[in-house]
Amino acid sequence: MKMTIALICMLGLGSPALAQSAVTLTTESYPPFIYRNPDGTYHGSSVEQVEALMRNAGIPFTMEIMPWARAITLAETQPMHCVFSTARIPEREKRFKWVTPLSISRHVLVRLAGSGVTAKTLEEAKRYTIGTHRADFTETLLRERDFPSIDLSSDFEITLNKLLEQRVDMMPMSDNIYERLKSEGKPIEIVLPFSESHFGIACNKQMPDDLISRMQNGLDALISEKGQDEILQRYGLKPLRLWEK
Repeated sequence: MKMTIALICMLGLGSPALAQSAVTLTTESYPPFIYRNPDGTYHGSSVEQVEALMRNAGIPFTMEIMPWARAITLAETQPMHCVFSTARIPEREKRFKWVTPLSISRHVLVRLAGSGVTAKTLEEAKRYTIGTHRADFTETLLRERDFPSIDLSSDFEITLNKLLEQRVDMMPMSDNIYERLKSEGKPIEIVLPFSESHFGIACNKQMPDDLISRMQNGLDALISEKGQDEILQRYGLKPLRLWEK
């Protein structure tokens, strides 16, 4: 509730009438893109971008961190709900209306350092148990590519702990996340590339088109003014430099 009130008031849209039409944004904890501070407020590169584009669009909103499977289900089933940061993959394309990109990520398969897990191709990687979190786009990709042994958890941190405890052999993660974890001293190593994806906001199909256009225009303005790159760099992430295109 504190987060809801803070975000609506931050936009200067605290009246009951406007609050009733607020867009509900759901997400998961996935540092440095999205995380919860000790005081309960939300932070991260994707959080800052979403806050900025919604301000640009003049749209009131609320935001809540929850398990990913619940977050994406709410966006797919409830009007005026959106979920971020969501990989825009073919399987999801027609299930949502999209505002992109908040980020572009190359994903890799990672092992525990010194574990002896080896694979030169994705076909060879199918010999191992791959961990990921439930309803994440990487689960979809693993199933589409016929990986036979997939271990599912409720969130990224649980899967990472399973990898470090050798309860799974490999897990997919973005190259940015990999670099951050390595800098923190996590004993992990890249096995091979897995995928490249655009991430953005996925909104319920009933979301009015004018709201989607305003949100996209808000993000486009952030990109053209180089604000997106500044936010990404602040969190140690590679700038996308989309304003050059």
